[in-house]
Amino acid sequence: MSDRIQAIAEQLGIDRDALNARFQEEREKRIRSDHSDQYRRAADGFDHLLADPFVEGKVEREPLNDEIDVLIIGAGFGGMLCAARLREQGVANLRIVEEAGDFGGTWYWNRYPGAQCDIESYCYLPLLDEIGYTPKERYSYANEIFDVAQQIAEKFDLRASACFRTRVEQVRWDDDIARWVVTTNRGDEMRARYVVTAPGSLHRAKLPGAPGLEDFQGKVFHTSRWDYNYTGGSPNDTNLDRLGDKKVAVIGTGCTAIQCVPYLAANAEHLYVFQRTPASVAERQNAPTDPDWAASLQPGWQEKRRRNFDAAMTFQSVENGVLVQDGWTSQVRGVFELLAELDPPPSAEEFAALTDLVDLKYTDDVRKRVDETVTDPETREKLKAWYRQFCKRPTFNDEYLPTFNRPNVTLVDTSETKGIERVTEKGIVVAGVEYEVDCIVYATGFDLTGSMKQRTGYDIVGEHGLTLSEAWSEGYRTFQAISVRKFPNYFMAAFGLQTPASVNITAVLDDL
Repeated sequence: MSDRIQAIAEQLGIDRDALNARFQEEREKRIRSDHSDQYRRAADGFDHLLADPFVEGKVEREPLNDEIDVLIIGAGFGGMLCAARLREQGVANLRIVEEAGDFGGTWYWNRYPGAQCDIESYCYLPLLDEIGYTPKERYSYANEIFDVAQQIAEKFDLRASACFRTRVEQVRWDDDIARWVVTTNRGDEMRARYVVTAPGSLHRAKLPGAPGLEDFQGKVFHTSRWDYNYTGGSPNDTNLDRLGDKKVAVIGTGCTAIQCVPYLAANAEHLYVFQRTPASVAERQNAPTDPDWAASLQPGWQEKRRRNFDAAMTFQSVENGVLVQDGWTSQVRGVFELLAELDPPPSAEEFAALTDLVDLKYTDDVRKRVDETVTDPETREKLKAWYRQFCKRPTFNDEYLPTFNRPNVTLVDTSETKGIERVTEKGIVVAGVEYEVDCIVYATGFDLTGSMKQRTGYDIVGEHGLTLSEAWSEGYRTFQAISVRKFPNYFMAAFGLQTPASVNITAVLDDL
């Protein structure tokens, strides 16, 4: 490190070597050799946890046996963006097939209390310019995001061509007729010139791999299938009034738990939060949308704001400065401020060291926020995140940390056992101690590492019977992340393979 960068480190109060050593120490306490095998897919023996809580009864319809131009599998933002852009290009004969009961994808399933986007709504919610809508708040809650999905469907006439509550079972290219043949659990046999798969990355729920999950005799649900019949409340009402006599366990402390834990704590008799690795929890900075600002927006405003945000996140110079002043861009803005003080400009090595220092300062400030918020010294130390800002997806919340000052909340640290040991008929065991509970809420996220077949339940069969799994047996190979050789007229969206990286996934989906 050069002398002037060392001087900046001292100015910021950062001991890089000491922090890196602590990061490594904390990592070794938690890392497991079984990697993704430490989890179980909810689809593997836990089908009851995947039932749709937002629909009632079975909707009967006649099987479809017809031909269309474009078939899109998935009605989340990826599939909706694809359909909307095709509509803009004059494509009328398209169909969307979706397992859920409506549009929304992630935001159809994730309706747990407190669910909220963590990217600024003005950048995250797609097609705002096109539907003429401005979000109510800087960070929209799930009910508003779900409503935006409905507005997009209405604007681009997508509902009439959608098949909901329909699960695809096979997608096969027919060499003889040069068409894709798609069959479903409804007895459909649809032929399409083009097929687009948009399953999304937050698609299949996962669970801990600890033994005994089947043994628990109380209530169990995953946060993506929130059971309001059990907890009370609704997607529009966070008063979980049926939990007053219940002891509740939450397993997981990622982005989801950060948002739902405060509501569980406010209503349950007692809440146990099982944590292996603490989340990095910075200030939320939410606020109602300024009506004067909204009225001043000109056509093209969202595209400009998105491009500005993405450029800032990759440390590119941006015209008119960084528009999104939030936790995501704080590191970038911190680097820009220090660069303005350096003359001559830093070398590539100095720039890398500078960004490193700003990152370390940010994470140090996040830990200081824990000190300022949580009163119990032991709990306070357990809640501190000892890793870099983007080691895990950072979170932003104003209610999560104060929740641990409540007398009815217990933080159960599982870092020494690298996760919960087992589940029993009555509760959860950690370090030999059984915590008896009435309900277990799995805030354990989604399967991001499984193959496409594992995550969707079907394989894509291309020319001469070649499956996509076989084509990728020695590694993923695509053309510009959207198409694959020997799979004609087949395109991928919202799957994440070899796509450009961005924390704002909807911007990437629109670019695809």
